[in-house]
Amino acid sequence: MQNYLKVIWGLQEWSDAPVSNSAIAEAAGVRLSTVSDALRKLTDLELIGHARYGSVTLTELGRGHAVAMIRRHRLLETFLVQQLGYEWDEVHEEADRLEHAVSDELISRLDRVLGYPTRDPHGDPIPSADGRVHRPDAVTLAAAPAPGTVRVERISDSDNEMLQYFASRGLVVDAELEILPGEPYAETVTVQVGGAAATVSLGPAAAASVWVSAVGR
Repeated sequence: MQNYLKVIWGLQEWSDAPVSNSAIAEAAGVRLSTVSDALRKLTDLELIGHARYGSVTLTELGRGHAVAMIRRHRLLETFLVQQLGYEWDEVHEEADRLEHAVSDELISRLDRVLGYPTRDPHGDPIPSADGRVHRPDAVTLAAAPAPGTVRVERISDSDNEMLQYFASRGLVVDAELEILPGEPYAETVTVQVGGAAATVSLGPAAAASVWVSAVGR
């Protein structure tokens, strides 16, 4: 149940699109029938509701449980990178395994040892102990105006190979990018990372996985 709440939260955290049963099934890697059964149970527990057009929403109770799991997951990811030397493309699955086993006290101590971080290694906000979540004012690189200078705020961790590629190009959280004018009708976004001479061309999927803010905000 915790996994489903976390998936629902993740689908709506960076998107305004309605959360459908099929989107949950794809994100969770399970059959649609399995999702339907789980959602019925979550509805009975008053953890979710169905909004207009059949989209799934978290109730206040469900949001509390989801945010608590997100907090655990992102603090564990941060600990694995900062203290145990994991790469940012290695931590998601490890955190998935650990988040259900650790106690609230351990999470509280991890938070303190790490200096109360506000973002995980991918730039996703870490909820505070009282459930507050601050999402940065950012848009996808695909939607950012060109030309322009931007700072990377968040990178989706849904594709490990893409994370490895980004890291090899210096395209990481807090990196400054110069978005270059694009070719007419081209679907790629071309950037210079940190003032480097070389450019990096990103296709639609990659450009939609990087969230940026205008420098100076």
